This record gives sequence, C-alpha cells and structure tokens, in this order.
Amino acid sequence: MYRPLTLVALLALLAAPAVALAANTIDASLIPDGTYTVKVQKVVDSKHIQVTMDNGAETTLSAGRDSVDFGKVHPGDQVKLSLLKGAVLVYLDLTSH
Repeated sequence: MYRPLTLVALLALLAAPAVALAANTIDASLIPDGTYTVKVQKVVDSKHIQVTMDNGAETTLSAGRDSVDFGKVHPGDQVKLSLLKGAVLVYLDLTSH
C-alpha cells in the first residue's frame, strides 16, 4: 500500500530540480532596459549567448546590432552589457584573458 505513494514521492523529488531550473529561466524581452553585469554560461553562436544575471535568472541574449559579436566571449566570463528590448546593444568583457 505504501509503495505507490513512495514511488510518487521519489518521482516528485527527482523532478524538483528540473522545475526549479525552468522557473529560473526568463525571456530576455521581459528584462527591463538598462545596463547589467552577467556571467556567460554558453556562447551559442556569434550573435547569441546564454547568461546568468546577478539575481540568478538565466536567459539567452541576442545581438541587437550587426556590430555586436560574441565571438571573443568565453563561458565563465563576466560581461557588462546594455539591453534594449531584450537585445544587447553594446557589451564589455570584464574578464582578462
């Protein structure tokens, strides 16, 4: 009788990190315009990067101008950037390589 309940509890515990991760990811267009310091998690391509914001939220940012190129950014770098409607207009890599 207790086995089905135990199985359900175990599955809920295993699913909790995935739910927390999904809840921590936000749409870049919902971030207010402004200047932010972020940590690069992944360089998707020269026009997109996945980052973690100071508040722990994760998002994928895209280049807002042709001149913005993430080709020299690496995972783990600290980047200061300016966002307008979820797109990066300009950035500065704060990490020395």
